[in-house]
Amino acid sequence: IHTAEPVLENESPDAMVQAVHKEVKKYLNRNKFTVTLGGEHSVSIGAIQAHAKKFEDLTIVQIDAHADLRDEYMGSKYNHACVMARAKEIAPCIQIGIRSMSVEESFKLEPGRIFLARDINDSENWKYDMLSTLSNNVYITFDLDALDPSIMPSTGTPEPGGLLWYETIEILRRISEKANIVGFDVVELAPNPIDKAPDFLAAKLIYKLLTYKFIDNIPRQEK
Repeated sequence: IHTAEPVLENESPDAMVQAVHKEVKKYLNRNKFTVTLGGEHSVSIGAIQAHAKKFEDLTIVQIDAHADLRDEYMGSKYNHACVMARAKEIAPCIQIGIRSMSVEESFKLEPGRIFLARDINDSENWKYDMLSTLSNNVYITFDLDALDPSIMPSTGTPEPGGLLWYETIEILRRISEKANIVGFDVVELAPNPIDKAPDFLAAKLIYKLLTYKFIDNIPRQEK
């Protein structure tokens, strides 16, 4: 595992997206598997763009509390509230764990491709529907506010009613068994100096995703 230098681009959101795209593309061209870590969810856009150009038959799986489907927010199309609006311009998307959206965003939801937090809580059947919509290749964008604030309070926009640890890793495991994960990002951690547990949870989540991607010779129940 190699930790690349951070992408430092503060000129504008658009310039930041281009810088992330360029950096991720560089490693994809070397046939590397990339993991993008960011604070603000908009960093995902550049990474998604790079993967969509590299991999055909791609589905973007968003795990998040928020729909992020605004076309523009605070004067920018590259705000964290616009991530999935931009992603849907690139490839088909599936949204998991959503429990907060604006009226504007509610009109952009795709039936059969969005699995609200309340649906997840009500029945196990949604998993089969979700898995059936995956293509061969999958890119996962994981906003940590998808998790319930009881286990992940260190985010900028926490929402009650989120995913818990074991149901989260089961979702990720099932996706890895059904499709080829070609890349992922984990975003929106806002570290709290007096509570380190969420930081370790985020690190463990990344470790789990890497395990599901690369370790195929151990029994699934041990993962």
